[in-house]
Amino acid sequence: MSTPVTAAMIKELRERTGIGMGACKKALEEANGDMELAITNLRKSGAASAVKKEGRTTNEGMIGEAQNDKAIALVEVNAETDFVVKNERFQQFVQAIAKEIADTNPVSLEAFLQQKYSQDSNMTIDDLRSSLVQAIGENIQIKRLKVLPKKANTSVGVYSHLGGKMVTVVEITGSNEQEALAKDIAMHVAAAAPEYVSPEQVPSEVLEKEKEIARSQVVGKPDFVADKIIAGKLNYFYDTACLVCQKYIKDDSVKIEDLVKQKGKDLQLTSFERWTVSQ
Repeated sequence: MSTPVTAAMIKELRERTGIGMGACKKALEEANGDMELAITNLRKSGAASAVKKEGRTTNEGMIGEAQNDKAIALVEVNAETDFVVKNERFQQFVQAIAKEIADTNPVSLEAFLQQKYSQDSNMTIDDLRSSLVQAIGENIQIKRLKVLPKKANTSVGVYSHLGGKMVTVVEITGSNEQEALAKDIAMHVAAAAPEYVSPEQVPSEVLEKEKEIARSQVVGKPDFVADKIIAGKLNYFYDTACLVCQKYIKDDSVKIEDLVKQKGKDLQLTSFERWTVSQ
């Protein structure tokens, strides 16, 4: 009996074999929706040389970044082993993909995979990825991407850590001449791992949870004492979780917010990204 081929099945076959989506759809249709038969047929034809074994996942990888006058692009590309991640061809692929994202500003990962590769109009991005799978013999997946538009009167700092295992980006508005400061703070973001830019950006449900935890620790204390303790615990939470409240890793006598203001009263730290592989 034939099983209807769904998008989820195509996605699963693609993840298990590294083959392009078009080829996966065709293989599933020819196998009447039988996943294992489709894999077997692909392996027999030599198309699927890197079928993942049980428990083998693409948890290694690299964060690529590229920028032009209009945007900064981030992309995470995963492989099965760190050995492949260190492969020069893999790294060139990641950088080429990052540049392609910056130049074309795709609306989604799915759309990006199906768009034509600028260096070879006969290939989609997913075909390019699939060709690398065949060349290297290991499953490779583009996990996520993001385009950060560059804005007027804004400075952006980018920091890559551990050979692309982590990439951070910091945006400061109020000047286009503070790239060095933004990069210093991007390095801080890599080390300090803030969750939010400022207390104002903490979601209400997160804040209520922190208050609830604090209240549970002051049961039985007089209200005026309890209120001070709760306020202190919330301030500690902000100092830990919010970037502008954190102490600067290079000089713990200064908070990040003060560091920015030292460079100019009109400067404001407005956003950051902190990407690590497989997170």
